[in-house]
Amino acid sequence: MDKFLLPFIRQFAFVVIAALIPVVLVTFLAIPYILGANPGEPVQAEASVTRHMT
Repeated sequence: MDKFLLPFIRQFAFVVIAALIPVVLVTFLAIPYILGANPGEPVQAEASVTRHMT
């Protein structure tokens, strides 16, 4: 193996991992927040109507 290849691979892997960490964190924190629950959990129907406009 070339003496420059191993440091290049390490640096490339570090950059890729450093770029993916914020994406993964935002994904796994934002989606449950937006949905109001974790994906796959049963959603409770909210049927609290205070008045009816008829």
